[in-house]
Amino acid sequence: MFFYVRYAVSYRDLEEIMAERGVQVDHATLNRWVVKFSPLIAAQAQRRKRPTANSWRVDETYIRVKGRWTYLYRAVDRSGQTLDFMLSERRDLAAARHFFKQVIAANDVPDRVVIDKSGANLAGLQAVNVILKFTNCGRTIEIRQVKYLNNILEQDHRFIKRVTHPMMGFKAFHSAAATIAGIETAHMIRKGQIPAKGATAFQIFAEIAA
Repeated sequence: MFFYVRYAVSYRDLEEIMAERGVQVDHATLNRWVVKFSPLIAAQAQRRKRPTANSWRVDETYIRVKGRWTYLYRAVDRSGQTLDFMLSERRDLAAARHFFKQVIAANDVPDRVVIDKSGANLAGLQAVNVILKFTNCGRTIEIRQVKYLNNILEQDHRFIKRVTHPMMGFKAFHSAAATIAGIETAHMIRKGQIPAKGATAFQIFAEIAA
């Protein structure tokens, strides 16, 4: 399972690779494992990741599902550490607001958030600020719309796209969301976000999954 979400291979590629090493497993079984267990592993990784900075970068990239483009919301801190992610069928105010609430719940309230020129993202953050103003002792989030400051996130998108590209699109939204959860977790491990002394990426992933 780890090798599928970490490297640019298809299920059939992985089935063949494992067969060459004497392990017989059907590609459909690999798919079921990824869809079932990836969200659980991602939740564990979220709880175990190292502390992140309070200056965030938020943007979306595109993932094809059932022949249509969907939107992968992603947030990293100023040093490129993953904060959270969310696959959405829409790119609108409701989706943006939901994602900002999700990432704040998992990482606390940041000092500032950098976004692109998206009106939906701006409106979503402004809606969150209204809530914070009355529930967070008047403290709100500084919003900055400076495109070049999001370059670190644009670069980070590339890893996710490189792994999803051989998959040739997803057949169902729920399986896409689950698979991306596994890919994002593997990426977090690659970036050293999960504390582990001397363990390989595979060993860290296996420990989280245990």
